[in-house]
Amino acid sequence: MATLDTRREQIFPKFSPEEIDRLQRFGEERSYSPNTPLFVAGEISPGMFVLIEGIVEIDRHDPLGPLAPIVELGPGEFVAEIGQLSGRPALVDARAKTELKALVIPPHGLRAVLISEPEIGDRVMRALILRRVVLIEIGTGGPVLIGPRESGDMIRLQGFLTRNAYPFQVLDPAEDPDAASLVERYAKKPEDLPLAVCPKGTILKNPSEGDLAKALDMVPNDVGRRSYDVAIVGAGPAGLSTAVYAASEGFSVVVLDARAFGGQAGASARIENYFGFPTGIAGQPLTARGYVQAQKFGAEMSIPERVTRLNCDSHPLELELNDGGRVYARTVVIASGASYRRPNIPHLRDFEGRGVWYWASPIEARMCQKEEVVIIGGGNSAGQAAVFLRKFATRVWILVRGKSLSESMSRYLIDRIEAMENITVLTETELVALSGSPKGQLDRVRWRHTPTGTETEKDIHHVFIMIGADPATGWLESCGVSLDEKKFVKTGFDVSNADMAAGGAVARPLALQTSLRGVFAVGDVRSGSVKRVGAAIGEGASVVAELHAALEGAH
Repeated sequence: MATLDTRREQIFPKFSPEEIDRLQRFGEERSYSPNTPLFVAGEISPGMFVLIEGIVEIDRHDPLGPLAPIVELGPGEFVAEIGQLSGRPALVDARAKTELKALVIPPHGLRAVLISEPEIGDRVMRALILRRVVLIEIGTGGPVLIGPRESGDMIRLQGFLTRNAYPFQVLDPAEDPDAASLVERYAKKPEDLPLAVCPKGTILKNPSEGDLAKALDMVPNDVGRRSYDVAIVGAGPAGLSTAVYAASEGFSVVVLDARAFGGQAGASARIENYFGFPTGIAGQPLTARGYVQAQKFGAEMSIPERVTRLNCDSHPLELELNDGGRVYARTVVIASGASYRRPNIPHLRDFEGRGVWYWASPIEARMCQKEEVVIIGGGNSAGQAAVFLRKFATRVWILVRGKSLSESMSRYLIDRIEAMENITVLTETELVALSGSPKGQLDRVRWRHTPTGTETEKDIHHVFIMIGADPATGWLESCGVSLDEKKFVKTGFDVSNADMAAGGAVARPLALQTSLRGVFAVGDVRSGSVKRVGAAIGEGASVVAELHAALEGAH
């Protein structure tokens, strides 16, 4: 718990009596008897508790064992975590250890504190974020994943929870007797693993990401009960930026994403050419800041939630969801980004999650220690992954179809790669074959030097594919949004007169507006966009001015 030890004052700040008086208007005082629960992990907390008199004990909730104390808080301190911003389930247990008087501030009041009391709000926000970091470090509040550490499905679930900044524990039944006992009881077949033991006691067998999210109440169940000003499909940098600026303007905003916040940028090991971060920043913390910031202004997050169709004949516009639900909004911003492109290699899908990866996070990197790995791709994502993985792997092979990296990679990354002794770049080279064990794990790869036809075969267990992506626009096909020949969304002057007529437009679309009234596109999904994090964030900010015009009836 390094964070808890080194940043305790920031994690547990104290309010002065004068500051508590200023907070009175945001909540109401309540009294609790000793040993009364304030909230329990897995259930919705009433909000933030500002302690006036008495002591509260915060306990680690372990679904496989007894409660374990984390910290005690007293007068002037507060009980809350980042989930309280949006009314999500608590990740720990809290109970009054003594007679207790507290000011209880509900989620909407907490958001008001952050806006109306900036000096207090800054300390609260910093503490909320750091408390989530601590919970992730100690692995408390989320599910316990039980199964072989290196199994594909175990890695899949770990990746999903990590990308959503959700804490979890991992137990290997080969090492832990309690885990082995649960496997013997609940996992009769190998395909039942991994088990996911949730805080409420629910045990899932090899769940999908969606099923796990529902069991953890990660997805709110009320997004379809009202109409929003703005619905944003996609929670990458462009979508999150739109959410921050639109919500801060007072619009009601909902953000939907099929997997996690951050998009492809969130999986980046290091972004060094983003303005304001001269030493670079990983994609996860960068996009996590935007995710929290959007919630600070009141944007609702529905993640993971897959949108399957946009119904443009409905007024307000209607978004159909994978589970049959509906979301209604006066305007829609398409920020669905792109899906990872797969090269044409036999048996590729057989090894996805079992040695074939489309991003390089610490989870995958841990498995590559003292091994050779292959990266396919010549863009910045491939370069960043190579620089990151070389700290773990004995050798990183980068396979590039072109004649040099300079055709598609930033100069600073090329220079860094050339300086790394354990990174080898093979140009005009393609991966042509994958083979593995009966258990489905990748064992060997073969690549071919295109000009000479020379093939090389190696014992390699991990291949990272980063060859770009295709636009995620399949859900738009039935709606009539105008797309270019590569299926990217056309906006502004790229929308032809025929597109306008087909979409019923009565005026030339604005720069980020599609062929349909009230529908906009930003980020990588937009035709002609610059595929950079900074550009995506800029478009998210710019589209809000156009949303104003649309909501006021000008377009």
